Amino acid sequence: MGYELRVVRESPLAFAELAKAIAPAGFELHGSDEIVAGHAGAKHTVARWQGEVVGEPGSDWQVAQLLRLSTALGARLVGEDGEIYGLRDGVIEVATGGSAVEIGTFEEIIDAGPAAWSP
Repeated sequence: MGYELRVVRESPLAFAELAKAIAPAGFELHGSDEIVAGHAGAKHTVARWQGEVVGEPGSDWQVAQLLRLSTALGARLVGEDGEIYGLRDGVIEVATGGSAVEIGTFEEIIDAGPAAWSP
């Protein structure tokens, strides 16, 4: 199991609400738990429904998609250690302990696609 990012809302998210909200944002449900997004004609897993939306990103593209998904659901994207992922001036940032680290430009990351991180 990898590092988990969770889509966190003030009010609980029901599955029916999830299904209704993700389609206009360009996401699809596969089966009863897999949330996917397309790139270059292929579908790639972004997150899973486990009573909440949880992702285990393996690329910056997946982080960007999770951030986009959290926005579509009116939620925040939060890491296991409490860090918060956000978008400021088109740049993805991770805020921890009062400081923020930039991941990269949202559009460039989305355009680059889901190439996996190198170990």
